[in-house]
Amino acid sequence: MSLPHFFLREQVLAFESALVFALHLDADDTKHAKVLRLAVGEHIAVVDAVSDYFECEIVSFEGDELSVSIAQKLSSYARPEVVLVQGLAKGEKMDTIVRHATEVGIAEFVPMTTSRSVVKLDAKKSKARFERWASIAKSAAMQSGRSSKPVVHAPCSVAGAVDIAKDCDAVLICWEEAELSSTLAEAVSCCIAATGKDPRSLRIALVVGPEGGLTAQEVDLFLALPYAYSISLGPSILRTETAGIVAPALALYELEVRS
Repeated sequence: MSLPHFFLREQVLAFESALVFALHLDADDTKHAKVLRLAVGEHIAVVDAVSDYFECEIVSFEGDELSVSIAQKLSSYARPEVVLVQGLAKGEKMDTIVRHATEVGIAEFVPMTTSRSVVKLDAKKSKARFERWASIAKSAAMQSGRSSKPVVHAPCSVAGAVDIAKDCDAVLICWEEAELSSTLAEAVSCCIAATGKDPRSLRIALVVGPEGGLTAQEVDLFLALPYAYSISLGPSILRTETAGIVAPALALYELEVRS
């Protein structure tokens, strides 16, 4: 059975000299621990501020203070990194994409404003959405038992997203106008062959447009990057909130079966 997972913002467990010490949990995480009715003697998984991964035993839980001892240091499961560049979508669709893409295993989430994005965010709304998506990603990582939570970026322009994607080994642009023969599996094979890297060490950006898709000009900006490919996700036109979940799942599967 998977252990309840908690992420620490600032605390580094290697610096704790006492055998028993209090975890510095965020208020929401303390509330979550109470909802779980965690008891003395139970074990939890803790990822600290430097991403070290531990199994801890609960020694006491009084009020808002959860004290533990370290049972063992755990090994993280190495996975390829998928950076999801997602065109801003309406309503609660972005919440859904962040939540389920985190469960699937994305490493980063980049919300992108495009020319066809219906949603327009000012500075205040952008900050609020960023904080909300970061919170959703953290909760989804805890729920799914991940040993890391995805990095959530603040909403950016297409140019800003291209700047982030250029640091990846390859870029796959999900585009409804791509040839059906240009599959994600084929693009992943090309990435591996072109870079010569172990698939487990690859860092791939996946670009998904908003409702209405990406324009040809926006696609061209990404295609100008090294090892960039426009791909089809099949003969059906997927909703943006579907593509933003399906594409990372397929990419991680294709990378891991080749590892």
